[in-house]
Amino acid sequence: MSQLFSPLSLRKITLRNRITVSPMCEYSSTDGFANDWHLVHLGSRAVGGAGLVLTEAAAVSPEGRISIHDLGIWSDVHIPMLQRITAFIAAQGAIPGMQLAHAGRKASTVRPWEGSHALPRSEGGWQVVAPSAIPFNDVYPQPEALTETGIRKIQDDFKAAAIRVYQAGFQVLELHAAHGYLLHNFLSPLSNQRTDEYGGSFENRIRMVLETIAALRSVWPEEYPLLLRISATDWAEGGWNLDESVKLATIVKDKGVDLVDCSSGGLAAHQKISIGPLYQTPFAERIRKEAGIATGAVGLITTAQQAAGIIDEGKADMVLMARELLRDPYFPLRAAHELDAAVKWPVQYERAKYRK
Repeated sequence: MSQLFSPLSLRKITLRNRITVSPMCEYSSTDGFANDWHLVHLGSRAVGGAGLVLTEAAAVSPEGRISIHDLGIWSDVHIPMLQRITAFIAAQGAIPGMQLAHAGRKASTVRPWEGSHALPRSEGGWQVVAPSAIPFNDVYPQPEALTETGIRKIQDDFKAAAIRVYQAGFQVLELHAAHGYLLHNFLSPLSNQRTDEYGGSFENRIRMVLETIAALRSVWPEEYPLLLRISATDWAEGGWNLDESVKLATIVKDKGVDLVDCSSGGLAAHQKISIGPLYQTPFAERIRKEAGIATGAVGLITTAQQAAGIIDEGKADMVLMARELLRDPYFPLRAAHELDAAVKWPVQYERAKYRK
């Protein structure tokens, strides 16, 4: 039997299999609140057999949202609906997890299906921040460079949000440092041209990420795992690269991070990505091998055989799936049948269980 359906233990949390629902922005919130859409979206994938169900990026402050429709966790009033969602996910045998994020220079934009540009101030837009005053492109907002006071405020926002994540019933926390959002902005020389202790050298550019990890770990339960999502490469000359990702992973392994979720890109508008099936899996494989830390592979994983191969060949410890789980929330149940793995179906669905 494929190891895809073997348990994965991270600290004192055990996932029933290696299939994770990757964070997917739904742009369906008002004032940061989760609602019935999120309950059904996340809950159906727990029913479908995933081991770990991660929310979309949850903003740690109103200013940290990508759009005004983003999920948020900057206030205690967000907790009750999230508790309802985590309780349902857990009741299906899956582990609920939340991704925390700050959008940085990619904040204050419209939803993807409404275009790709800054949200006008007249429609609720706001001043965005970044390590340096460099916009993502010519139609995105012009950011202000963060002061050290601003940096501390954001770190405090992450810390306060992590406390709410626990109170809401989540058992896994992921820190978003990928896809051109704030923490990734600090990592890459293309977006970070600071001359203080947060810019310049590799050690300075990773400082914001390391300090934010420390802030989270100071309040996140010791028995619960912390994941870090990174863009392993910017796919652009002079940007963050895989060698630096390996080096960062080696460091965070001893700072309380339990698994590195290996995505890529999103920082440079001029990026040149070679896209194809499993195109990001080599990042997870190299980081796992050279940094000695658990990794997650993501990116155009669409079949049971592909997912199983990643795990069975030791390329990663989990697979994170997005588009395929949008197409088929019950992919894990179907994959188990294809791979001849015995898994428990929801009793309500037993009548439809695949038979040999």
